[in-house]
Amino acid sequence: MSTSSLHPVVERVTARIAERSQKTRADYLARMDAAHQAGPYRYKLSCGNQAHGFAASGEDKPALRWGKGGNIGIVTAYNDMLSAHQPFEPYPALIRMAARNAGGSAQVAGGVPAMCDGITQGRAGMELSLFSRDVIAMATAVSLSHDCYDAALMLGVCDKIVPGLLIGALSFGHLPVIFVPAGPMPSGIPNPEKAKVRQRFALGQASQDELMDAEAASYHAPGTCTFYGTANSNQMLMEVMGLHMPGTAFVPPNTPLRSALTVAAAEQVLQNTALGEHYRPLAHTVDEKAIVNAMVGLAATGGSTNHSMHLVAIARAAGVQINWDDLDELSKATPLLARVYPNGAADVNHFEAAGGIGFVIRELLDGGLLHDDVKCVHGGGLRQQAQQPYMDDLTLRWQEPPAASLNTNIVRPASNPFDHEGGLRCLSGNIGRAVVKISAVAPEFRQIEAPAIIFESQDALIDAFKVGKLDKHDGFDGNFVAVVRGQGPRAIGMPELHKLTPTLAALQDRGQRVALLTDGRMSGASGKVLAAIHVTPEALDGEGLAKLREGDVVRIDGEAGTMNAMVDAAEWAARAPAQLDRSSSHHGMGRELFGLMRHHVGSAEHGACSLFGDA
Repeated sequence: MSTSSLHPVVERVTARIAERSQKTRADYLARMDAAHQAGPYRYKLSCGNQAHGFAASGEDKPALRWGKGGNIGIVTAYNDMLSAHQPFEPYPALIRMAARNAGGSAQVAGGVPAMCDGITQGRAGMELSLFSRDVIAMATAVSLSHDCYDAALMLGVCDKIVPGLLIGALSFGHLPVIFVPAGPMPSGIPNPEKAKVRQRFALGQASQDELMDAEAASYHAPGTCTFYGTANSNQMLMEVMGLHMPGTAFVPPNTPLRSALTVAAAEQVLQNTALGEHYRPLAHTVDEKAIVNAMVGLAATGGSTNHSMHLVAIARAAGVQINWDDLDELSKATPLLARVYPNGAADVNHFEAAGGIGFVIRELLDGGLLHDDVKCVHGGGLRQQAQQPYMDDLTLRWQEPPAASLNTNIVRPASNPFDHEGGLRCLSGNIGRAVVKISAVAPEFRQIEAPAIIFESQDALIDAFKVGKLDKHDGFDGNFVAVVRGQGPRAIGMPELHKLTPTLAALQDRGQRVALLTDGRMSGASGKVLAAIHVTPEALDGEGLAKLREGDVVRIDGEAGTMNAMVDAAEWAARAPAQLDRSSSHHGMGRELFGLMRHHVGSAEHGACSLFGDA
């Protein structure tokens, strides 16, 4: 075991965050301490309240009426449309059985919506996606508001679901909480092969049947999509923050090991209640150190850009204040240890087989890049979180991760990383601030200086491509920065623009130098084209993006962290912003119900959260 001291950058950033958050964190902890009560929470209710709460509980009714054991509130994102959440269907019965056997009880406290960005990409429904995180947070709070529970289990996997569950659960941070995932589907068609079919289809070289065959061979069974997008980045974050039972993230669904880990989570969360001697509330697990661990883990694995917003919102829910400068500084000090699609050819099943998150955690701990002394839900520190689960006949056990990577094309030690810096970078300049995921972009494509072509939607860019307007022609060398503006949270809810990936990648593969500049999102599947995303201020605020004009030369340097319109400073300051009308995106497909969120949402760097705004 290494006794490495904490890396100076990690130590400095953690101290800075703690100082910045001193008042808000103290206020949060005071509220959580005030919510804590002795004895089972349900006994604080009146008899009528309690009777309502256990009326339909069958064999658990005596335990809930007279028993002294803890009661688990299950908040579930189950639905049977989405492959990642379909495996949750039998979990409540399994958890109730485990709780009974441990002297407690469990009830489904409520459900939260779980929408799939993979289904809504390029559709009107995508404009509800980011706001669904805040809806999930509120639904989690409603679920736990009956005040009958001594602990909670969160059943969720995908993009906005886990952040929303965690934000909501942090309002009940006086309770112990464990996150319980479902695991990835088996590997299907290799992700690079799928990407090639998508590009061929964009170029008119593949039929719709060929595209459908490729997609169906990729997304083909129960479980999480296997590329390293936001869903699987969520699972990594729950591990490095200590909110999972160790090594739970990437165990396949519907296996004895997965069931055993679900039982173990139920047993553990009952041990963590205030009814026993090992009280471990969520409020004390999610602290400054856990948030720093999350940012380091994100950088080390080249995780989803969406977490540049989600982590800010999660931290704020715990009274911790972070910003993109913190993420940028940590990323520069963190070696890139994993290559998982879209940052490589492997999927998360290959990643797990090569050593997985346990190997990565151990390497980062040995390098002093993670805090070991976080209050993990299993009762140990982060060193124990690196252990990997396995079944010894019918008994669940844990073992140390492999001493060496089992495939250095996928996972490497900190002494021989893929890159000496992590995968995410903050950009700043006269256009504003943005995030770029450079781990997926080859070094030769990390800088661009080219004229802007301005689009008001991703469909407008695709239409221009289809009719040849973006091809090389007389007077145009084919190099450009695609500015897709008016996509921010206040404008239309900040949809993902992943529909653009095949088009832009095809242009780059043809020898053109291209990049994307947008106040929208590109998701955890941000690909090989340089993409400056989450631009703030967003165009609707009338600042940088709104001032850009067709033909302005834009320079984006992902290595240096700069993003500028090469326009005379006096002219830039005097320019009137473009007037953007996005009212047509404010109705239909339920969008008319989200006007309050669009009005109150904060900027991307403040988490794009309608619950907190920019306050």
